Amino acid sequence: MKANPDDRRDNAAKLQEMVQDTIENKRDAEASLEFTDSAEQKKQIEAKNHRREESIEAMRNEIKDESNNH
Repeated sequence: MKANPDDRRDNAAKLQEMVQDTIENKRDAEASLEFTDSAEQKKQIEAKNHRREESIEAMRNEIKDESNNH
């Protein structure tokens, strides 16, 4: 089996798209908060959005690293 070459030329673009998707998911989740009366569900949405924020920050840092390497 032949390994695929490590092509990272479009990593920054892919990461930026992932950031945009995550931001959109976060906004959708925030909008859904007004339609739920469940305290537990609200807590879960807020926790997931917190994790999304952490992911966005990590992806943005990786974008910076990718940009500095090219």
